[in-house]
Amino acid sequence: QVQLVESGGGLVQPGGSLRLSCAASGFSFSSYTMSWYRQAPGKERELVATTTSGGGYADSVKGRFTISRDNAKNTVYLQMDNLKPEDTAVYYCNARRFIQYWGQGTQVTVSS
Repeated sequence: QVQLVESGGGLVQPGGSLRLSCAASGFSFSSYTMSWYRQAPGKERELVATTTSGGGYADSVKGRFTISRDNAKNTVYLQMDNLKPEDTAVYYCNARRFIQYWGQGTQVTVSS
């Protein structure tokens, strides 16, 4: 059974940091491109960061967010620094190869 379980979300003040984790099971993790997406209220889901081709980031998070993976632990991370209120969203883990899988999401709220 495929599972992607996100954790690490929460409430943080502007300028703060959070580290999201996504633990994967049920598929060959190292063979999949792993990505983080987010969806803010009333907006479409958008790609935030991906491990493909050495890493790629949305312009809005470049220089602030870092994606990494540990294939030995079947886990992908998203380090988020200098958080802004506009980063508030539900963050989703995504695994993609020939098909794709989604996690259930974790809420990140940036507010003073």
